[in-house]
Amino acid sequence: MSILVLGTVALDTVKTPSGIREKMLGGSAVHFSMSSRLFTEVNLVAVVGSDFPLTYMRFLKRKGIVVTSLIREEGLTFKWEGEYRGDLNAALTLNTELGVLATFKPCISEGQKKIKNIFLANVDPDIQLYFLGQACPGAFVGLDSMNFWIKNKRTSLLKVLKKADIFVANDQEARDLSEEANLLKAAKKLYSLGPRMVLIKKGEHGLFFYSKDFVFALPAYPMEKVTDPTGAGDTFAGGFMGYLAQARKINTTYLKKALIYGTVAASFNVEDFGVERTSGVNLRQLNQRVKDFTKIISI
Repeated sequence: MSILVLGTVALDTVKTPSGIREKMLGGSAVHFSMSSRLFTEVNLVAVVGSDFPLTYMRFLKRKGIVVTSLIREEGLTFKWEGEYRGDLNAALTLNTELGVLATFKPCISEGQKKIKNIFLANVDPDIQLYFLGQACPGAFVGLDSMNFWIKNKRTSLLKVLKKADIFVANDQEARDLSEEANLLKAAKKLYSLGPRMVLIKKGEHGLFFYSKDFVFALPAYPMEKVTDPTGAGDTFAGGFMGYLAQARKINTTYLKKALIYGTVAASFNVEDFGVERTSGVNLRQLNQRVKDFTKIISI
């Protein structure tokens, strides 16, 4: 079961206490793809500018990512520059350049319109709505967003939320959108806005999952050193959605396993800059770390 992911492909400049990387391959759709590719075929829908390095395009192809709907347009690629200081759970955004992303209109093939697993990674909710107008009716839809869209495009985001099966947000985003400080109340409020499931990421403190069938909490995978957390949430989503896609079932058992796989996938992401670690991970390594994690959380 293939996955169709809409999001950003970016050139990221990131500084952390461990060092700095300039104009490295990043973006929500890229980080998602690095973990979901371990389970199933990933079709990436995004836009890049004429300055996007061909080496990065070849890299994505080598990793098995289908890039037929990754459009190259005249102009500049989306760029993000951020810095992590004392708190590695939150980045200080130093600069953002939308480039060709500002006028992006996604276009997918007839074959991709039949794909029944869709993830709307962090991008303008108006672009997400436009994209859903082309996608498979009745598909399983995962949705991510960010505080910028919650603040500036709330109406559009709420429209997308009604079309989503699962909404993925970090704890601050969940509080901002729900206007509830308590995470359980926030999850219930978000659930009432449309999605069947709500997944709240809490960084190093794990996650909280809410649905009408069950409520579930999970710690993060214990890490001694975090090099770069950029994209960890997207990597989590890729592992989560990828596992569900290959399982072809959505029930309590498979959801819990998917949450574990997503958590472990994110642990690889933070070990190095950008996709330097996740691009080299294979399913055997992921499964082994899942086994180790399962031992830690079992009672």
